[in-house]
Amino acid sequence: MESTKEQLISDIQNLLNRYDGLKPTTINPNLLQFMDKPTLLQIISSLLKQQENANEDNIEWLQQFKTT
Repeated sequence: MESTKEQLISDIQNLLNRYDGLKPTTINPNLLQFMDKPTLLQIISSLLKQQENANEDNIEWLQQFKTT
C-alpha cells in the first residue's frame, strides 16, 4: 500500500505529538506540500531514529538507579 503525501504529513504530526504533557503540534499541510514523498519519508525516519535514541538514553540513565 502506497502512502499519500497527506498520510505521510499526518504521520509526521502524530510522531511529533507522541510525548505526553507537551502542547500538541499542528502542521500546516501547505508547508509540507512542496516536499516529495521521499523527503517526507526521510523526515519520518529521522523522527523515529531520534525517538529510539531518546529511549536508549533514558534506559542508560535509569540503569544508574538499579540495585544489584
